[in-house]
Amino acid sequence: MDAKAEQYEHPKFLEADPIQIPHRFSRKEDIEISAFLTATIAWGNRKSIINNASRMMEFLEQSPYDFVTNHTETDLEPLQAFVHRTFNGDDLGYFIKALQHVYHIHGGLEGIFQQDLTQDSLQPSISRFKNLFFELPHQQRTQKHVSDPLKGSAAKRINMFLRWMVRPADKGVDFGLWKDISPSRLSCPLDVHSGNVARKLKLLKRKQNDAKALAELDQNLRKLDASDPVKYDFALFGLGVFEKF
Repeated sequence: MDAKAEQYEHPKFLEADPIQIPHRFSRKEDIEISAFLTATIAWGNRKSIINNASRMMEFLEQSPYDFVTNHTETDLEPLQAFVHRTFNGDDLGYFIKALQHVYHIHGGLEGIFQQDLTQDSLQPSISRFKNLFFELPHQQRTQKHVSDPLKGSAAKRINMFLRWMVRPADKGVDFGLWKDISPSRLSCPLDVHSGNVARKLKLLKRKQNDAKALAELDQNLRKLDASDPVKYDFALFGLGVFEKF
């Protein structure tokens, strides 16, 4: 696992992964917002994810933070044309409004996740984030695009976003922007590939990819490296996607 984590946590990983989108930016807030929006649509074909995340950045005029903080209702109208699977223009429009609210009222994305650093896991923080994110009037359907671990979800996409923000940048893949949150508190982005490989390696027994499975995988990955358990996401993903393990 250590060897595979080392092998796949490499800049070449960016070539076919959605994390390449936030790597196009240098400003902290641009990276955060582009990463959050990219992670939000990160399900299905990876080429499609990258293409549609690139299109999102075009809608945001390649300046996500400026667009989020200064947009008008008129600026949101072109976003209606956006669609990625079940995430549509209405959803994107609300996400832009909610992000503006998050940066103006809650100290930004990092500010929300820094509010309670006493717990071993960030899963309760994800649940609180969802509640704050949907404080504004919204369509009920839009809520499905942010998962809630306390309601049984493995919250794969937001755990992936947190990995991008928190894990160190020294290997040229993750960003290490959020210095006050320890990588030890991260959870593995659990999906079909990582789940199947984890089961074959006896790191996971539970058959469903849900919050209980994530807790089980967390526990076993922490036995391998308590300080940085989510580095093994690279090993699980690489073995599954690239090596068909």
